[in-house]
Amino acid sequence: MKGILVAASVAAGLLLAACGGTSSATTTPATGGAGAPTPPAASLNGAGATFPAPFYQAAFYAYNQKFSQVTVNYQPVGSGAGIQQLSKKTVDFGASDVPLKTSEAAAMGGPDKVVQIASTLGTESLAYNLQGIGDGQLKLTPDTIAAIFLGTIKKWNDPALKADNSGLNLPNQDIRVVHRSDGSGTTYIFTDYLSNVSAAWKAKTGGPGKSVNWPVGDGASGNAGVATRITQTPGAIGYVELAYVLQTKMTQAQLKNADGNFVLPSAAGATAAASQYLGTSPTNFSIVNAPGKDSAPISGYSWLMVYTDQPDKTKGTATVDLLDWLVNDGQQYAVNLHYAKLPSNMVANDIAALKGVTSGGSALLKVSS
Repeated sequence: MKGILVAASVAAGLLLAACGGTSSATTTPATGGAGAPTPPAASLNGAGATFPAPFYQAAFYAYNQKFSQVTVNYQPVGSGAGIQQLSKKTVDFGASDVPLKTSEAAAMGGPDKVVQIASTLGTESLAYNLQGIGDGQLKLTPDTIAAIFLGTIKKWNDPALKADNSGLNLPNQDIRVVHRSDGSGTTYIFTDYLSNVSAAWKAKTGGPGKSVNWPVGDGASGNAGVATRITQTPGAIGYVELAYVLQTKMTQAQLKNADGNFVLPSAAGATAAASQYLGTSPTNFSIVNAPGKDSAPISGYSWLMVYTDQPDKTKGTATVDLLDWLVNDGQQYAVNLHYAKLPSNMVANDIAALKGVTSGGSALLKVSS
């Protein structure tokens, strides 16, 4: 029961922060751009990634305050489950931190049958639970991160960790690795990073994936589940989306990036990483281990997916209007929850993609906000 209560308080805290935090966004609903259409009445359902869930929950609430005739129910069940539900057409949109694989697109009728848009940009932290080691004090390198998750570094006072953390009193304590137990885009981004920096990791596990055979550790469901497990387990470490770490005041490590600088994961670090890859698309989406002195090394986009042909014109129009707002005015709610605002080139790509969503042969997006 304690774990359920903690997870619930995490979600509540994130929503409150989005609506009344200390940064620029407030409880005042965003206003649409000049000429933005009024969406038709509809009840929309989405499911998938937990990485962007705090953003989605805050943004969809704000959208309903602006357009009370539209309700949006989003279930953060993990990227894998979100793709499955979209494939079965039990939701109006799916969410994943990884664009569709060829086999997943084939199950939906082919890549031309689904539109994929980048919805937000964020980064992952390595959060830990070590008594006496404060936030940002622990430093981790690509080699030590890979060794911890391979299980070859087993103690916090391992010589390799001590060498990077002179002055810290690292304890003679077992490292308790925590990872996702569900099919997860957060896991894909993290294992994509590990595969980029560690040949040993790639050889052991076969490379990145939403689900992998973990060499070591205990699993928990969702970002909130991993965060809860870490906070309850002395000696624990795990990968968690930045918003969960900052809003729940977890401790996170400084990470050595590709330029050799130790950086604390931040939204600005995600922006710096994304700026190195201007050609990002659903077929070329990895931005992990990016060059640049300020780049956060475990960064990535999150994606939303809808069917190109919408059988219900009213619901399809409401879905497209929602997504158009989300990648434009809705980005303020991402910024307030420590995600990075979408770069302008990605917004332009998103709008171009949404213009391809049709019903009965007619485009549904009439005016971009």
